[in-house]
Amino acid sequence: MDQFFFNFRWKLGIDGLSLGPVLLTGFITTLATLAAWPVIRDSRLFHLLMLAIYSEFIPVYLLLSMWGGKKRLYSATKFILYTAGGFHFSLIGRSGCRLSVVSCGFGNHILYWILIAFAVKLLILPLHTWLPDTHEEAHYSTYMLLVGILLKMGAYGLIRINMELLPHAHSIFSPWLMVVGTIHNLCNFSISRPT
Repeated sequence: MDQFFFNFRWKLGIDGLSLGPVLLTGFITTLATLAAWPVIRDSRLFHLLMLAIYSEFIPVYLLLSMWGGKKRLYSATKFILYTAGGFHFSLIGRSGCRLSVVSCGFGNHILYWILIAFAVKLLILPLHTWLPDTHEEAHYSTYMLLVGILLKMGAYGLIRINMELLPHAHSIFSPWLMVVGTIHNLCNFSISRPT
């Protein structure tokens, strides 16, 4: 669908890589909205913030701080600090891509910045410490949206940005990414196993 706004032209579309996350978003948003049905206190604001959660920073902070548990302000602040930090790393990396320094051989350095940014969303050690606090304090419908959708954006962004904008750097670092992912999954598996 083409849209025109102040002489800017932008297109919306879904390709094969985006179809899965779009379907997942619709399904989990529906389930989270149904799970939020019992919310009584400021229910209109709660549902509005749930719809706005995809803009990430402010709605998630408000959902955590207003409808969270006992340590809700601590977990909301920790979430916003980690997410904002990841956003700034992503901004630095994307700025490097826009300045066309990729062709000058700086693609590997740009990839470092982008990897740090998405490591926060992918919960790669040691940038995962915001999630346990958020898990304990968030309302279950908010947590469904965080884990089911926002964390998947990290993997989607890593694939979409790295493979398309930095193909050479991605081909160099992809074996290391597989090793880090395997170690991360083994650590998570050993931690989550019942004793």
